Amino acid sequence: MDFMDIVWLALAAVVGLLVGALVHKSVTTKRIGDADELAKRIVEEARKEAQAQKKEILIQGQDDLFNQKRELENEFKEREREVKLRERKLEEMGGRLEEKLEKATAKEHELLAAEKDLARKERQLAESEEFLQTRIDEEEQRLSEIAENVGVGNYIAGLTAEEAKARLFAEVEAKTRHESAKMIRQIETEAKETADRKAKEILCNVIQRYAGDYVNEQTVTAVSLPSEDMKGRIIGREGRNIRALEAATGVDLIIDDTPETVILSAYSPLRRQVAKMALERLIQDGRIHPARIEDIVQKCEQELDAQVREVGEQATFDAGVHGIHPEIIRLLGQLRYRTSFTQNVLQHSLEVSALCGMMAAELGMDVKKAKRAGLLHDIGKAVDHEVEGPHALIGADIAKKYNEGKDIVHAIAAHHEDQRPSTALAVLVQAADSISGARPGARKELLENYVKRLEELEGIATSFEGVSKAYAIQAGREIRVMVNPDNVDDDATYLLCKDIAEKIEKNLTYPGQIRVTVIRERRAMGFAK
Repeated sequence: MDFMDIVWLALAAVVGLLVGALVHKSVTTKRIGDADELAKRIVEEARKEAQAQKKEILIQGQDDLFNQKRELENEFKEREREVKLRERKLEEMGGRLEEKLEKATAKEHELLAAEKDLARKERQLAESEEFLQTRIDEEEQRLSEIAENVGVGNYIAGLTAEEAKARLFAEVEAKTRHESAKMIRQIETEAKETADRKAKEILCNVIQRYAGDYVNEQTVTAVSLPSEDMKGRIIGREGRNIRALEAATGVDLIIDDTPETVILSAYSPLRRQVAKMALERLIQDGRIHPARIEDIVQKCEQELDAQVREVGEQATFDAGVHGIHPEIIRLLGQLRYRTSFTQNVLQHSLEVSALCGMMAAELGMDVKKAKRAGLLHDIGKAVDHEVEGPHALIGADIAKKYNEGKDIVHAIAAHHEDQRPSTALAVLVQAADSISGARPGARKELLENYVKRLEELEGIATSFEGVSKAYAIQAGREIRVMVNPDNVDDDATYLLCKDIAEKIEKNLTYPGQIRVTVIRERRAMGFAK
């Protein structure tokens, strides 16, 4: 191999190296280009994905903001509705206060008129006494003249002047007492007749004036609506829906200007409850038409009946009373929807049952029978809006109908003196009923007012001379007055009792009547040594 071959070989190697380098550079450049394109594509896809996620996050944030805004708007509407309701209640309370002020003013006028009438009668009585005293004086003067004409010491018809005078005095006194008693009896009779007539007039006026407030509070139920547009749907085309609802439930629907509220009016609390359940379900469902209304009302009646029976069974279980007729259990459940002076009648019946049981245990009586009588004593209130008569007698008829014992029936009938209590059980139920009803707070009377009323009652009694102590008992239904026997005799106790009763009538306002008992007691004590 010569030098030229070596050169050519060297050149070929150099060219090969150059070509290899060029090929390698080309391949490397292509790989770098592909990598750059891949990187760009990855970056672009990442950018697009980031933008999509950003858009999704923005949409989600907008949805959250919209939901929060809607919740805030609903909360604002609810609070606005509550504020309007409170304002309406305050306005109604103000109206009732004004009416009560008017009633108080009218009662004051009536009391003033009664006082004037009493003063007139007292004046007539005083005039009558003066006339009688004048007659007595005239007869005495005539007797004196007769005695003077006859002369002292002379006999008239076998009598001395003094004897004749004494006999004449006795005759005049007897005659005068008779005429006086007759006149007093006549005046008292007239006063009683006038008082009865006036009392009936006052009672009628009170009933008429109070009826509106009582009816509004005790016979209506308010149902809230989601919007004002719902009123039109409830009324329906040409009033078809509201007529169908009233016919199915027996409840009057009052749709007025009250915002987002419908009033249900009926004397039966069960019918109002059925109507309320049905209306709320129809509003929630949204399908309001006559056929749907009848179906919903029927289902609500069935549900309420089941609830009532369940409540009645639970009440008998809580009271520990068993073996009661299913119909009476249903009536017990209905008492859950009945109130008496804002006191729930079912809770009141359970309280009376418990109190009867405790007192019966202390007295050694039949505890189960006492609890049973206490639980059923107000059963007549479940149907007193459907049946005429006092609820005690209605309840007694119901108990008798479903084979309750005679002593149970009598205890129910006698717990409000509709029948005279003739058994210890009847007295027990009567006492427990009074205790439960008179419990401070049971019938929405503040404890402070309760204590103040008792103190005022006792203060009136102790303000009279000769009274040593006074005790208000039976939640203020009776006041017992202890007098000092050295200062007040037996005759004066009757006058004191009358004066205390008159002062209580004049200065206090109270339901029913307050018994005043004046006690005069004298004790003799000695010691044997």
